[in-house]
Order: sequence, then structure tokens, then C-alpha cells
Amino acid sequence: MTNTIRTLRFMAGEMTQADLGRRVGVTRQTIAAVEAGKYSPSLECAFRIAEVFGKPIGEVFSWE
Repeated sequence: MTNTIRTLRFMAGEMTQADLGRRVGVTRQTIAAVEAGKYSPSLECAFRIAEVFGKPIGEVFSWE
């Protein structure tokens, strides 16, 4: 699974991983692992991440 979280964080005023984690309800380490593709988030977490950026989930995550 790939994602555009890093790009979206940059476009959102250079939001930090910690800031995103707080808004989603997970740790900075979880965001870092998801962003790096080392961990696939739960469906709920994926939807919450997409919601923070105001994007459909398909614009944040894609399956390759």
C-alpha cells in the first residue's frame, strides 16, 4: 500500500507527524510507520487521516 501522507502534511502548512497523530488519535511513531509504508493502518485510522486532509481515502491511500 502506498500513500501521499508526507505530501499532504507538507501542503497543510508542514504539519508534523506528531500533529497528525494527535488529530487522528495515534502516536507519531504510528504515523511515521504508515507514511513509510512499513505499517498498514486500520480502516478507521485511514479514514481519519483522510478526513484531516479533507480528501477521499482513495486520494490518500492506494493499493499497488
